[in-house]
Amino acid sequence: MKLKEIVVLGGSGFVGSAIVAKLDAAGYSVKVLTRRRDVAKHLLLLPNVQVVECNVLDYQALNATLRGADGVINLIGILHQSRRISFNAMHHQFPAQLAKICADLGITRLLHMSSLKADKNAPSRYLQSKGMGEAALWTLQDKLNITIFKPSIIFGRGDAFINLFASLIKLLPAVLLAKPNAKFQPIWVEDVATCFVNSLENTDTYGQTYELAGPKVYTFRQLVKQVMNTLNLQRPIIGLCDKLSYAQAFMMELLPVKLMSRDNVKSMEVDSVSDKPFPAIFNLTPTPLEAVIPEYLIDETPRGAYDRFRQNAAR
Repeated sequence: MKLKEIVVLGGSGFVGSAIVAKLDAAGYSVKVLTRRRDVAKHLLLLPNVQVVECNVLDYQALNATLRGADGVINLIGILHQSRRISFNAMHHQFPAQLAKICADLGITRLLHMSSLKADKNAPSRYLQSKGMGEAALWTLQDKLNITIFKPSIIFGRGDAFINLFASLIKLLPAVLLAKPNAKFQPIWVEDVATCFVNSLENTDTYGQTYELAGPKVYTFRQLVKQVMNTLNLQRPIIGLCDKLSYAQAFMMELLPVKLMSRDNVKSMEVDSVSDKPFPAIFNLTPTPLEAVIPEYLIDETPRGAYDRFRQNAAR
């Protein structure tokens, strides 16, 4: 059956926006669910996209909104938990509920975003909850055609990782770096989006899990150094031992805006690196970090000027 209407949960975010744009370009009718319509207003200009306000944690509201869909993409995730919302609720219980609703409504196609190294026995609650979410989905694999994606850190215009360190490098005389030898294999957001969209109607991807990682492995120190080189701003990088890494994270947890937590540091105890080649089924060569980040980190470009204009205009 040809899929026509795709519902995207988490579609207004960094990765979601890239996926929604590609779905729109491919001719799908896309419904983006969001708690506040204004955060997704950048998607309203896309001709095949509808933005719908919905509290996805409300079972009845989600059930009603999903009716009539041919496929669902779940991108919802949090980096930090709080008293109000937990990793378990968002990464484990919610995917389980979503899968049940899909099965009840006869929506058989479900794509899900997890994380590289997610596992119920991982060192961090973040990775544990992601692993439990995957396990919950597979309990319904006899009723659903599920595909799970497990990316390493995702970079691109608007990301929360490379851009954060670019800001810190510009502001600080030195960078105190937790877990400097932790390893990552960054993947470009557009490559991730391509994999999601290309898998939608490819029956060979049903029941499969794919690790998505870029062409090069970096230590945390090397990543920050690459950002410095791109900005042409050199700062001392002071690598912290494990004890000081956790101490720094604890202090950051006390800030109004949480930049890092002790659970984040625990996640870095396992390298976010894939031991598998990039999935050949997507016929894609992953894009190197060095080929992309200069375009969005260096402001002295027409695109940089346009982005600053949008930011100042609160768009």
